[in-house]
Amino acid sequence: MQGPDRQGWWRADVSAAGPGSNYGYLIDNDDTCYPDPRSRWQPNGVHGLSRIYEDSAFAWTDAVFQAPPLSSAVLYELHVGTFTPEGTLDSAIDKLNYLAGLGVTHVELMPVASFAGNHGWGYDGVALYSVHQPYGGPDALKRFVNAAHRRGLAVLLDVVYNHFGPVGNYTGKFAPYLTEAHHTPWGGAVNLEGRWSHQARRFFCDNALMWLRDYHIDGLRLDAVHAFVDRSAIHFIEQLKAAVEALEATLRRRLVVIAESDLNDPRIVAPREAGGLGADAQWSDDFHHALFSVLNPAPPAGYYADFGSLGQLAKAIECVFVYDGIYSGYRNRMHGRPAGSLSRHKFLGYIQNHDQVGNRAVGDRISHIAGMARAGIAAAMVLLSPFIPMIFQGEEWAASSPFQYFADHDDPAMARAVSEGRKQEFSAFGWDPDQIPDPESRETYERSKLAWNELEQPGHAEMLAWYRDLIRLRRTTPCLNDGEPRQTHVSFDEQEKWLRMDRGAVAVVCNLGKANRRFSMPHASRVILASGAGLQVIDGSLTLPPDALAVLEISAVGGN
Repeated sequence: MQGPDRQGWWRADVSAAGPGSNYGYLIDNDDTCYPDPRSRWQPNGVHGLSRIYEDSAFAWTDAVFQAPPLSSAVLYELHVGTFTPEGTLDSAIDKLNYLAGLGVTHVELMPVASFAGNHGWGYDGVALYSVHQPYGGPDALKRFVNAAHRRGLAVLLDVVYNHFGPVGNYTGKFAPYLTEAHHTPWGGAVNLEGRWSHQARRFFCDNALMWLRDYHIDGLRLDAVHAFVDRSAIHFIEQLKAAVEALEATLRRRLVVIAESDLNDPRIVAPREAGGLGADAQWSDDFHHALFSVLNPAPPAGYYADFGSLGQLAKAIECVFVYDGIYSGYRNRMHGRPAGSLSRHKFLGYIQNHDQVGNRAVGDRISHIAGMARAGIAAAMVLLSPFIPMIFQGEEWAASSPFQYFADHDDPAMARAVSEGRKQEFSAFGWDPDQIPDPESRETYERSKLAWNELEQPGHAEMLAWYRDLIRLRRTTPCLNDGEPRQTHVSFDEQEKWLRMDRGAVAVVCNLGKANRRFSMPHASRVILASGAGLQVIDGSLTLPPDALAVLEISAVGGN
């Protein structure tokens, strides 16, 4: 190869190479042949040779598709490997009609970039431009997106730009993509501000544009942006969003960027023109933590120790961030700042996601932890909240299968380290290390696969019908699609354990106490949805039994 030029690039023309050709790089005096950091295809895994992939060979049929606005979205997060028994993108296509019938608008895929081993969550990706071969490789992802668009479903993709996986990352052989100047839980930080950082940033921006342009992905979810260490005048998220906006204008397709952050910093989703970073939305954990903690019968532990009151849940619903510049006992410092007047459609709401289920000791779901009745209450609070709602695979029918942490590291030392580290990680929650499944065991992976035969079974079928009713209500009720912060009001009683959420012409009332609770009903109002047995409406009052919820259509102003 010839080089380097002033920007550090080496070049070579290989006339014999073409689609399907395998290739690799010999570096300095190292006899190993390394795969391309920008490889589009790793058919033999992340340690094998790269293969040239031809994008133009795929015949797309989605030219007229436009993703629905994010403000109207009902997201569905899924993990390709456990979503179906086969664990492939092609097998997931068979479930797209089901998702469309449920009322989902956007399917969010957990990471599909190539990682070491056969199965894993995907957050240990190392060949970021290549689709994991066990999922079906690059053509399979295109088939999935094309099929989703044919059914009116947008596709979002989770991407990991805050670290590389611990096995199979060869980028350090080529350039300083990582820096030891800063450290993260995964080791050296991604180089966003040091020498040659402009090329490292370009590597990740180009990757984002590839998914959106070449695979017709409709938006990206950026994993753990709080792990970025970037003091540049133009933050990496701002640079990435500007590049996506330029591509959006070029393609004339709606494209979005969603960030995951635990900073409680509204600047992440504030417009770039107003000094923000410009992300279209972000995952908002305070709402999840507050809701989960009041539903979970066990005392709050770990990061849940900061939560547990109805007052905090009310604040999360009305204000987004519970910790908005106040002291956090779990962090032992002040945390966050107010979300202010930002639209609540800038924030996602959920009771389950891959982290909040999979990072529990045994991967148990809300229905396992709090029971079916409270799982139904959680669904209503999420789907009728002012936030963009997100469902995690199987949640809608209270799936019996857990979602546990699993990996398949081919390095024995790394596999042992992951297994032992998993046990140590849960000490803050008081969980018995002996009860934690071995993440490197094949059984842990197989145990996490959805059991689709449950859909028609008692209990599961009722939960699925409840989710469909809630989604239908949200989609057909204008006030439930209003993200204005002043359009949602919450009242509650901490002692009697009831909460009421008013959203224009709709009120959601739930009783989490141990006794029946009576609520006055405004004149001409009526119950349009309810969960739990024993609800009564008599003489203008509503009586809710414990662990029950009612949705009211309000025709006049009234009180409790």
